[in-house]
Amino acid sequence: MLDFLGDLRRTHMCGVLRASDAGKKAVLMGWVNRRRDHGHLLFIDLRDRTGVTQVVFNTDRDAAVHEKAESLRNEYVIAVTGTVKLRDANTINPNMPSGEVELVAEELRILNESKLPPFLPGDTALTHEETRLKHRYIDLRRDVMQFNIETRHKVAKAIRDYLSAQGFFEIETPFMTRSTPEGARDYLVPSRVQPGTFYALPQSPQMFKQILMISGFDKYFQIVRCFRDEDLRADRQPEFTQIDLEMSYPQPDSVWGVVEGFLRAAFAAAGYEINPPFPRMDYDEAIRLYGIDKPDLRLPPFTDVRECLAAENVQELAINPNLPVIAIRIPKVGDLSRKERDDIKPMFHSKGGARVFEDFKRIANRYAATAEAVAKKLDAGEGDLIVLVAGAAQASCGENGAAFASHRKVTPQELAIYTSAGLLRLALAQKYAERHQCFQKGDFRFLWVTNFPMFEWDEAEQQWMAAHHPFTSPHEQDMKLLAEGVEALHDPLSPLSAVRALAYDVVLNGTELGSGSIRIHRRDVQSRIFRALGMNEEEAKARFGFFLEALDYGTPPHGGIALGLDRMVMILAGAESLREVIPFPKTARAVDLMVDAPTPVSEKQLKELGIAVKKPAGL
Repeated sequence: MLDFLGDLRRTHMCGVLRASDAGKKAVLMGWVNRRRDHGHLLFIDLRDRTGVTQVVFNTDRDAAVHEKAESLRNEYVIAVTGTVKLRDANTINPNMPSGEVELVAEELRILNESKLPPFLPGDTALTHEETRLKHRYIDLRRDVMQFNIETRHKVAKAIRDYLSAQGFFEIETPFMTRSTPEGARDYLVPSRVQPGTFYALPQSPQMFKQILMISGFDKYFQIVRCFRDEDLRADRQPEFTQIDLEMSYPQPDSVWGVVEGFLRAAFAAAGYEINPPFPRMDYDEAIRLYGIDKPDLRLPPFTDVRECLAAENVQELAINPNLPVIAIRIPKVGDLSRKERDDIKPMFHSKGGARVFEDFKRIANRYAATAEAVAKKLDAGEGDLIVLVAGAAQASCGENGAAFASHRKVTPQELAIYTSAGLLRLALAQKYAERHQCFQKGDFRFLWVTNFPMFEWDEAEQQWMAAHHPFTSPHEQDMKLLAEGVEALHDPLSPLSAVRALAYDVVLNGTELGSGSIRIHRRDVQSRIFRALGMNEEEAKARFGFFLEALDYGTPPHGGIALGLDRMVMILAGAESLREVIPFPKTARAVDLMVDAPTPVSEKQLKELGIAVKKPAGL
């Protein structure tokens, strides 16, 4: 028979009792985490979000309470009144913060029973993820999930407190707005009162936060939910949370200083100390040194060792003498077996004619002087893994990447070598992570990547696309190139390839935490950008007319950034997936297994909305 709580009040959380509490009366409430029956003594580990306390039911002290406790099973919800007692020295549990004490039970109330769960919160071996997500209310009781969600709370609070102290207003922007697709698909919401029309859930509050700057609020922030209908992966969810901010009259480093400040506060809340300012790197330099625009600084950059190769080496190895020869070094991997060397080739994805030389020892055997020169240039030590990436002698790398050819001084052919080497570098580091030990917990390497290209050439569409978003300002020095480029919209070697954006990303350990820019605040420049993206005046007005009109009413220069809160907490928690730090996530198929969503709706609901469902072709 179950008990009511009545007027009983909890006095302590389970995880807070210490030796100094000995002799005190306490009322604990929580779940039965573990049960151990020793005959006249029954031990219950009682759990709440703060931890566990051992409760002792002694038949010699109170037979009725002991008898009642014998019915307890895992995940029963109970309230226990008793006296805190020091444990005997030989029974102290040093692995538990409350392990020096126990509660000697005097009264027990069984508040609710529990069916046998498909898994227990205290299980050391994790069950299948789908089972965990189906029974998320059980999964969230696990210590690690409680820790992750607590960390998320602490991080969000630290950010709010910091930005509020810096004069930012937290302002909410609409969840139902107009559809302005800019890359990812919108989630659409049909309107019942305006049949045939739709709202869209926001992919970001971008235009609203810019309008807040036009409205004179000067400093805005929001920890906001955003929605994108795109394919999922470990670090992507259809609904996610971002730290969004905007400032009036900033220079880029004004935004960077604010971000560094709240990141320092956020990481401190999670128990880590970081030391701004973060290093800064031009986009072109990131490509040349790491082959990627979000470098992981825990690993050594790669090095162009072309000058170390003699002419006969180049000819015999059938590589292009006019392209970089990139040496990748992963420290302290040790000797690889033949099979491990063979496994490297499938990890290599050639970008337009790049080749990989995975067996550096073979090169050393054939070209000893060359190998010695390469190792010296790399400052390679004993046990370092060295892999070379070069262009094939006769291969053409094509025109892909033309956007980097002009001002950015990286040809499409060179880009192919850099990006191929960059992908392989990361794959090798992940494969041999346990051996090289570059990825240490608490080793946080931040970086600002700046001066991105303004546009990217879309080969399939044969047009230019915004590399960030169409509200990013070009460099003032590149306005002439923008004007010239608008006259050559369908040329991949147009002057648009040379236009740089006042855009910046903050990167942590190879993960893009956030992306931002100085925005366009003049209508003439915004219209020119829309034109460069293939939008005529009518189309731009139809999609962004309200925003273009707002720009006509005294818009100050402004800029900002948005950082992924979920990604940040994932890194801080040492989790491998966003699903480990989001209370109620979706699966890789965008399904909520707990509530069984999405689901069909009734014909009555569809009729009210004037909607008929037709399956897309191929489904």
